[in-house]
Amino acid sequence: MFSVSEKAGEMITEFFKGRQEARSIRVLLQGGGCSGYALGLAMDESTPDDEVFEQGGIKYVVEKGLLQEAQPIVVDFMETPHGSGFQVQSNLKRQGSCSSCSSCSSC
Repeated sequence: MFSVSEKAGEMITEFFKGRQEARSIRVLLQGGGCSGYALGLAMDESTPDDEVFEQGGIKYVVEKGLLQEAQPIVVDFMETPHGSGFQVQSNLKRQGSCSSCSSCSSC
């Protein structure tokens, strides 16, 4: 349904060390255009429309409808020679809004 890898959990915990902000991360839909939609992460509080998961003292919130459409959702942290960052994997089936990039002015 929803999980956070050990490495991603460590990196998020490290981010919140010494900060006063609430320890809450939203998994959200972002993008559109030629590349389609993807899931991303942002600091945010939960609402009544969210499912809330807690791991390692961090709350993760996902809008219930998005969770149903995209599950399972896995948050991971990747390190490559080109850089590092969070990766959110899911079964999200939304496509880009262009039939080809040559016809899309946002490419």
